[in-house]
Amino acid sequence: METILFTFILISAILFFFRSFSRTTQIFKISKPEDRSYNKLQRIKNTISIALLQSKLFKKKFAGILHALIFWGFLVLLLVIIEDFLEAYINNFSFSFTGKFYNLITITQDLFSLIVTVAVLISLFRRYIFTPSRLKTERESKIDAAIILVWILLIMITTFGSNIERIKLNTSEGIRPISEFMARIISGDGSYEMYKIYWWCHNILILGFLNYLPYSKHFHIISSVPNTFFSNYRIEPKNVINPLNLEDETVQYFGIKDIKDFTWKGLLDSYTCTECGRCTEACPANKTGKKLNPKLIITNTRKRISDSAMFFINKEETNPIYKKSLVPNYTTQEELWACTTCGACTEECPVMIEHLNSITGMRMYLTMMESDFPAELNTLYKNLENNGSPWAFDPEERNRWITEFILECETERIRSSLIKLSEPEGKDKIEIVYWVGCAGALDARYVNVTKSFAKILSKAGVRFGVLGNEEKCNGDTARRLGNEYLAQEFIKANIKTFKKYSIKKIVTTCPHCYNSLKNEYPKFGIDLEVYHHSEYINKLLNERKFIPKTSGKITEIAFHDSCYTGRYNDIYREPRNILESCNIKIREPRRNRKNGFCCGAGGGRLFIEEKAGKRINIERTEELIDTNVSTIATVCPFCMTMITDGIKDKGMQERVEIKDISEILNEFL
Repeated sequence: METILFTFILISAILFFFRSFSRTTQIFKISKPEDRSYNKLQRIKNTISIALLQSKLFKKKFAGILHALIFWGFLVLLLVIIEDFLEAYINNFSFSFTGKFYNLITITQDLFSLIVTVAVLISLFRRYIFTPSRLKTERESKIDAAIILVWILLIMITTFGSNIERIKLNTSEGIRPISEFMARIISGDGSYEMYKIYWWCHNILILGFLNYLPYSKHFHIISSVPNTFFSNYRIEPKNVINPLNLEDETVQYFGIKDIKDFTWKGLLDSYTCTECGRCTEACPANKTGKKLNPKLIITNTRKRISDSAMFFINKEETNPIYKKSLVPNYTTQEELWACTTCGACTEECPVMIEHLNSITGMRMYLTMMESDFPAELNTLYKNLENNGSPWAFDPEERNRWITEFILECETERIRSSLIKLSEPEGKDKIEIVYWVGCAGALDARYVNVTKSFAKILSKAGVRFGVLGNEEKCNGDTARRLGNEYLAQEFIKANIKTFKKYSIKKIVTTCPHCYNSLKNEYPKFGIDLEVYHHSEYINKLLNERKFIPKTSGKITEIAFHDSCYTGRYNDIYREPRNILESCNIKIREPRRNRKNGFCCGAGGGRLFIEEKAGKRINIERTEELIDTNVSTIATVCPFCMTMITDGIKDKGMQERVEIKDISEILNEFL
């Protein structure tokens, strides 16, 4: 009778779980297709490293250890669950037939049962007594977390209860030191009836836990493994925007308006969010008082799915909930336009959620379909359309720095290193093309960086070509603001120019140009070898094309990592090597490298006024000033502009200089 009852409960629980799971995942039927099946070996490596070994969680050591111990504990205790289930059909079943290996199993299970119990108690105390700001979430989420933690605690209690009763009844096999210790200090004889109570409670708790998951944020226990497997981490460039087919007449609108506009991976992201708040804690917009909360971008998508999925599946278009949309009813324009696309959210996420795909997709809908964007962008788009740059400069102005550079050069050898590609002489002898970028050619301050880098190339004996007024904006700013149509115009025009001159090898001083040319242009049918100038200078140093002096006016600097060289492209060591080659001591700001803090200019924010909270560039500038140096080094025109403005705002322009690494290196050559 007991076996029949357990079989009924087990089958009912399994059927109910698959029913719930099926209902939860039906929404994928209306999502857009996306191929994430390639490079399986790297995906398996990612899954082992991130999902199973929990590697990204350890960026926050204490929280990471707690979570990892609970997760690993459940993996270890899977054999306990299997043993208990089989015991319903085979009296006193155990894996003791494995011999001495069974002692290792039972010792490990006993140890992890204690570890999980302690980790859960600490987690409860931490979440509800000493709550980190990132975990101060809405009441519903707190209740859900409490239910899960208490549920796990009860599973551990019933595990120990079963072990203790079996030890007292002399039916326990293997070595269970912790359970044996508890059995000795708990008075009374063993009871078979008490053992069965613990056994039933343990198995019902396990089956109940399984069936609660599809209705909880802890569904990530199931979804995080496939979400990690299907992420493009170490497979594709980070935060890349895939091109749209703008000529597809079957598409009703571009971008993400509602849940049906996501790919299946975007929807899987929403199910996978653990609500740990790491993305929000790292977000420069959120940290400076803006409305943007990357976590809510994802969880509000999940809420929209919960509210409306069945109406989409059943095409109940007259339903009032169906008539709402993700943008703006769940995610507002103010949130979306606050994003600097710095990539901190995706870098921090331990379950490989791709926040920026959602944000740029929703921006694209607002820009291309609703023309709903900040008013300042009207001027930007007008300048891009008319002048091929974000500013109101005639394209001919891109040639000005070339004339100035030639006039300023001390020797003919240096002058002859620069070849303008529109002039046929010497074109075949060019080693690399210097993509100057809009800021490098047109921004009065950054033109000096352009000349400094050109001098370094010349001193190293590198013959380099420049396009002058044939350059156009690379398209990055327009793309990340959602104006895919304008971005593709620039991309296609630039690719046409590259093919015209058979350009294959490029170096640039702008990280935004670098990221676009290297990581996004290949998706439009051109293969380029692209260097950021910090990479190329470091290469020249390694080849001993020049040897810097080891003494000069600058003896120490603070170095600011650009988001687009750093988190996007993992360029951290190269610029530091260049500075260290000059015997300059680097003082790192509090947030640096992968944990670096954005200057506030990315994602088109350079052209949008900050109206809420503290300015991001002020927050970053204060961190750099706190290093107590007189020189701050950068590798990006946007960063230079924003930090320069920050220095002026703090009244520190007489005490602190902002320089690019190429300007600093030139002082040592």
